[in-house]
Amino acid sequence: MFQKCTCWLAAIAIFASSCHTGGKPSSTQDTAIPVITHTVQTTTASHAINISGNIEGSKTVHLGFMVAGKINYIAADEGQTINNGQLLASLDPQNYAIAKEMADASTNQAQDEYNRLKIMFDRKSISESDFSKITNTLAQARAQQKLQAKNLSDTKLFSPISGVLLKKSAETGEITSAGMPLFTVSDIRTVKVNAYIPESELNNVKLGQEAAVLIGAVNETFQGKVTEVGAAADAAARAFTVKITLDNPHLLIRPGMIAEIKLAAGTVSNILAIPVEAVMHDIDGQTYVYVVDTQRHQAFKRKVSIGQLSGNLMEITSGLNAGEQIVTGGQQKLNDGAVVSLSK
Repeated sequence: MFQKCTCWLAAIAIFASSCHTGGKPSSTQDTAIPVITHTVQTTTASHAINISGNIEGSKTVHLGFMVAGKINYIAADEGQTINNGQLLASLDPQNYAIAKEMADASTNQAQDEYNRLKIMFDRKSISESDFSKITNTLAQARAQQKLQAKNLSDTKLFSPISGVLLKKSAETGEITSAGMPLFTVSDIRTVKVNAYIPESELNNVKLGQEAAVLIGAVNETFQGKVTEVGAAADAAARAFTVKITLDNPHLLIRPGMIAEIKLAAGTVSNILAIPVEAVMHDIDGQTYVYVVDTQRHQAFKRKVSIGQLSGNLMEITSGLNAGEQIVTGGQQKLNDGAVVSLSK
């Protein structure tokens, strides 16, 4: 009789438990979010300096006429190639040609007068003072002749270098004054990347150092060398100028393009690094990761400070310790303290 009662009591207890849970697993298991985790560990990485810069030509000249006048010819449009010694533009030469003819006539007249008086001077027929006057007159006429010949020559503007016409600030028919810059020509067979480097990294940059330069506009990475390092820092930015020279045989790189530069500093260090996909950003711009408590099966949000990006790994400078588990997959579904199911 006692055994029958015990069996009935056990059956009632199981039935009550089944009614309480509905015959289903616990709610904790139901709400657990599956995530992929990664163990934080130290890694060896080369220290690199990442900076941005602007492309400029290896040699750039700003050209204008030495005389004033009306532009009657322009050889090229912006972006076209210009050769060394090529006629770039010219002015209407008529006024300068007339002035040259007048100077030639004055010189011829002075020369004839000089020849006549020279004979008389040799015969002692005129004084040395009178002969000196015609000598000076002839010299002045020749100088004026040279000046007018130069002015006439200066109505033609030639490029002193081979390159690309970057800027054209005039059109045919315009009147220009002497010395006004109208054209900019840049030699881009080699180009320079002009960038600034923080003073804290100056000791890690040397002349001749190799640099990888990514030009986003052409979606290509080029290899260059550091050819200039500034001797004085910019007073406001506390940064030093660095110039990196690149070969540009196909003229794909143009002045004004933005470049991303990576300089290997040559030092190697052990750093904490995690997959870049584990790092998230909140609305305030703070970086954080989800750290998993493996005993409680919960993920907790933790702010971290990041360093350099090396391949697919992000350096963590503070906020994590080696050996901790972080979430690298499924973290978009998490909130602070969420229950998770782990998979590696």
